[in-house]
Amino acid sequence: MLRPVLWIHDEALGPTNPSLVAHREAPALFVFDRELIETQRLSLKRLGFLYESLLELPVTLRHGDVAQEVLSFASRHGADGVVTSAGVDPRFGLLREQIAAHLPVQVLEPEPFVVLPEPVDLRRFSRYWRRAEPVLWGRGSAAAPPAPARLWDR
Repeated sequence: MLRPVLWIHDEALGPTNPSLVAHREAPALFVFDRELIETQRLSLKRLGFLYESLLELPVTLRHGDVAQEVLSFASRHGADGVVTSAGVDPRFGLLREQIAAHLPVQVLEPEPFVVLPEPVDLRRFSRYWRRAEPVLWGRGSAAAPPAPARLWDR
């Protein structure tokens, strides 16, 4: 791809997003997914977190049908493809397929936040975090997180 646009999604909202790093000059887009917001009833706190995170990135913000918005954005910029980062949400795969039916899509793998010795159920962040936090802070293996301190332990 010589003239890609970047599709930024909620699984890679940082400056180390591999799409943003690999294509610093390419126009980037984040779409607030209307269907997801309506069906999952995303909280205002979650939407606020996403919005505040996005303000730190060089992206254009849109709201609506993700695939349609990405393709429209690509057309406006004369893009010959779309670059994005990998995601684990099954919805990401469906959207990627919809976009790929019209334009080539390159998916870049992000650097893992932390390397865990075994897969974790990612349906709940708390399950992931219980395993990731001790590894991240170097307090042992992911298998046994430290017990929380009690007020009377001094």
